Amino acid sequence: MVRRKSKANKQDVRLAKIIEQNIQTIAKIRRTTDSQRTREERLADLITDFSGRMYFIYFHVAWFAVWILINLGYFGFKPFDHYPFGLLTMVVSLEAIFLATFVLISQNRLSAEADRRADLDLQMNLLTEHELTRALKMLDEIQDKLGIENDADQELLDLEKNVHPEDVMKEMDRIQKLQRSN
Repeated sequence: MVRRKSKANKQDVRLAKIIEQNIQTIAKIRRTTDSQRTREERLADLITDFSGRMYFIYFHVAWFAVWILINLGYFGFKPFDHYPFGLLTMVVSLEAIFLATFVLISQNRLSAEADRRADLDLQMNLLTEHELTRALKMLDEIQDKLGIENDADQELLDLEKNVHPEDVMKEMDRIQKLQRSN
């Protein structure tokens, strides 16, 4: 086990070595995924990241205020976009179109990454289910060979059966349909 001291509460935290390995594996997968992004995806992520912060709002409030004040004749400048500020409206509309596109690019990439992680989770869960079912069967066989009385209840017998994901999905769909119709 690895010991770590928390700065907040100075308690010893013990993590199993496998947890440390898993954390490192996850970090490596994320670094690899990040390194595979295209230049366009990096740009879209950078813009989306910036536009999703309060600095973006502050910048726009200042920009709109200066634009409007200049075009109302303040600061001694000659107005170039008279009220109702058609040029400002067009610039803001174009910005919204581009921002929406950058956000969609980032969301599509994140969605694809989430799908990959969900597929990995499903694969690992199916493998674990298979291994546990197999282990239960082996324990049952060991009990039989050692002559230990096996008073397995129906739940244990059910757990020893192979689970087919498509059957589970069908049952989930059936129950959801019933719930929607009620």
